[in-house]
This record gives sequence, structure tokens and C-alpha cells, in this order.
Amino acid sequence: MENKSNWVYSDVVKEHFMNPRNVLEDESAYADDGKGVVGNVKCGDQMMVVIKVDKEKGVITDCRWKTYGCASAIASTSILSEAVKGMTLDEAFHISPKDIAARLGGLPEHKIHCSVLGDKALRAAINDYYVRQGAPEKVVKEKARIICQCMNVTDQEIEDAVLEGVRTYLSLQEHTKLGTVCGQCKGEAIQLMQKYIQEHFGDKKL
Repeated sequence: MENKSNWVYSDVVKEHFMNPRNVLEDESAYADDGKGVVGNVKCGDQMMVVIKVDKEKGVITDCRWKTYGCASAIASTSILSEAVKGMTLDEAFHISPKDIAARLGGLPEHKIHCSVLGDKALRAAINDYYVRQGAPEKVVKEKARIICQCMNVTDQEIEDAVLEGVRTYLSLQEHTKLGTVCGQCKGEAIQLMQKYIQEHFGDKKL
């Protein structure tokens, strides 16, 4: 058993980790309207999210999930699956890791990246729903923009680095190899890093 003195999560996280909601027990028996899978179990966490949709109202009526991940990933997706029921597809598409962490009563900074899996898989499931419904024009693709031309580092990789704990330009370089050739991207990279820190961690300082 986990020693309570060593438990660094909120009681809400513990509850959703110990008693996760809406876990997908039998994938073959679940008639989903949309499915999203992100991550790679060989490299780390992997997440699957499936949804059912009221097609007339465009509202999510059910959300199930399955993951190979840590306590944060399990708790984050559990609470996400509850939160999105009754939401419109557009509302659910725009739920963020910060929203999820707030519902959990906070997460350790080095675990915020785990909550990204659930919302990414949810967005993939919503996009899959649109494709199945013959409405590909509604699909929203996440486009990465290259910031460091020399090392081919994108804005998404900078955001992921922040979610994984990066707080300084030096640590960003160590994490991504960005700016290690010509260095022309330094200013934009620092601005993006600070932007993502503010978005995901509020008023916490560098």
C-alpha cells in the first residue's frame, strides 16, 4: 500500500486513481461513435478514448477510456470522462489540461503532462466522429509550427517540454536541442516557453 505521507496528490486524484470511472472494459462490445488513441505503449503512456454522441444535439452522451499510464494519467482521464458527458462536441474539444488539473485539485508540475493524454485522445475521438459522419470539414488538425529550423523543433515540442517540467531556456535546450546550432530562435523560444508556463501553471514564476 502507498504510505499516506508519501502521497503527493490531492484526495480527488487518489479517489479517481483507486476508483476510476468509465473504464472501457470490453472494447469489442462497445459501439462507439468516435475513437481516439494517442501515445505509444513502447515509449511510455498510451491512451484510448471512445465516445457516444447524440447526433441531433451534437452532445456527448458517454465517454469511456483505457490507458497504460501512471496515477496522474488514470485520474485525469477518469475525471475527464465524467466532465465531458453532456457537453457539446465543441465544448469538449476545447477542454484543456489546466481545466482537468483544476478539477483534480491540482497535480504536481512534473505530472501535468500526463493530463495531456486524455484531452488529446478526446480530440482525436471527436475528429474521428466527424469523419465517420461524413463531415471531414469539421475536423480540427493540430498543426505544429517549426521554431528551430536547425534542429526541427516545433512549438508543440516546446509546450510538451514545459508540461514535463522545463522552466529555463537552458533546460529547454537540454530537453529539445533547440538553439544549439545558430541560436536565432532563442527569443521566440523563450517567449513561447513563458507563454506555455503561464497557460498551464498560472502565476507561477520562472
